[in-house]
Amino acid sequence: MPIKEAMQQLALQAIGQRLRSITGSDSSLEAFKTPLGDVGMFGPESMAWRVHAHFTAMLAGGLSSLIVQSLHPRALAAVWDHSDFRTRLKDRLEKTSYFVAATTYGSQTLAMQAIDKVNWIHSKISGFDLQGRPYIANEPDLIQWVHTVEVASFLQAYQHLSLNPLSLPQCDQYLSEMTQVGHLLGANNLPITWSETQALWFSYSEQLCFDERAQEILQIIESFPTDWVDQPFMKLLLQVSFDIMPNWVLEKIGRSPSCYVQNQATRMALQVASHPIQWMLDQQGVAAVSKQRVAG
Repeated sequence: MPIKEAMQQLALQAIGQRLRSITGSDSSLEAFKTPLGDVGMFGPESMAWRVHAHFTAMLAGGLSSLIVQSLHPRALAAVWDHSDFRTRLKDRLEKTSYFVAATTYGSQTLAMQAIDKVNWIHSKISGFDLQGRPYIANEPDLIQWVHTVEVASFLQAYQHLSLNPLSLPQCDQYLSEMTQVGHLLGANNLPITWSETQALWFSYSEQLCFDERAQEILQIIESFPTDWVDQPFMKLLLQVSFDIMPNWVLEKIGRSPSCYVQNQATRMALQVASHPIQWMLDQQGVAAVSKQRVAG
């Protein structure tokens, strides 16, 4: 093996090891390799494939959405009462990452299996929040909240961190594509444009509160377990997860927006730090493997 190729393989392995350490994931990509020619729910030309291939944006958006989603007392109660999320944060992120990967890049069968599994789990979850208000996990309003915050956070993070952000029509296309997943999970009347998404997100503002449970979720996320070598990267990632939140959300959690200089410095530092990870995933990640499947 030529020296250049050997060094490249060593670099790929080292980066992969750090990636697994950060995410806690050891999932195989075998399920994404078949059946040949299957384009899945969206296909390689979709905005969903483009946005979700940006690992750092997805991680920052995912952490941001978890913080924001916890502000909805009934949505938080469903997670609080029926999961071990507070003690196994990486497991929760891994499950969410797999669901997004399966519905974005998997075959039609793999995508529907992932959706059916979530719907089955949700059908078993019900209870009452701290104010005694009932919740059912597959309630359309709660699914709408969770879906809207998640896709908006992914898109915000992508636009903030990508060197090639989407145009406004492409943003609308991404949101429209993602309604396919949201509707299959039980949501109704999901927004299909960025302006509609922002308006729907804000319409929930009076229902949200930063209570003791939400504060604990924030503390857990800010204490994300990482090896010392990964801590500078995680610090940047967590700061960006706040930088992409709407100002009215930051106000609810008692945070002030970063000044422009700090915002841009953090953004550029994370872009540089994430470059090796993205280089590795562009060659060996789920999007690369799925493109090979589609090509047959």
